Amino acid sequence: MNLCRLIAVALVALGLSPKTDAQVIEFDSGGLRYQTLTKGGVTIMFAPMPTHVREYTILQIAVSNGSPISWSVRPEDFYFQKTDGTLIEALPARTVIESLMERASRSDVIKLVTTYETTLYGISMFKSTNGFESRRQNALAEVSSRKIKAAAAASAIAFVQTKLLPGRSTDGAIFYPTAGKPMGAGKLIVHAAGEVFEFRAEDEPTSAK
Repeated sequence: MNLCRLIAVALVALGLSPKTDAQVIEFDSGGLRYQTLTKGGVTIMFAPMPTHVREYTILQIAVSNGSPISWSVRPEDFYFQKTDGTLIEALPARTVIESLMERASRSDVIKLVTTYETTLYGISMFKSTNGFESRRQNALAEVSSRKIKAAAAASAIAFVQTKLLPGRSTDGAIFYPTAGKPMGAGKLIVHAAGEVFEFRAEDEPTSAK
């Protein structure tokens, strides 16, 4: 079942019509609490990852295009607004990848890849058509060194600018420079598909029980 179909089913289960005003839906999967919102046929889903790498706070993002036209999405479209109004912009994929290649230790890489794969593959209802798995396979096919393979796998996690055709989807991690500290309470604001998506954020990432 693709993500857009899942949202429609969830709305019906709640006694709502998929054509009613957009609202955030929450669900638990892979030990994480996800929030998802659909506007104009485009669905965005996110969850805070329970691990930090170096100075970054990390969110897992999935985007599915159920609209009849193509849309581009990029990390810089995802802003975190703190309760005091401060905006933190997600870093471009190139910046994150260069940092992971140059500064991340082997233990950092293992922790990041393991956590991301566990959470991503735990979402049975979401099948990305152009996300982490395809990027990882491409990265590993181009290198031979075990150390470089690990770094390449980690860099494949980063959410990259993607043009989504109708019916296509992607996933990835977006990174916020927070000196390794929690971002705190606030909201995630996404400018995508000609819409503004807003999600609340708690003081600390909440894992599903």
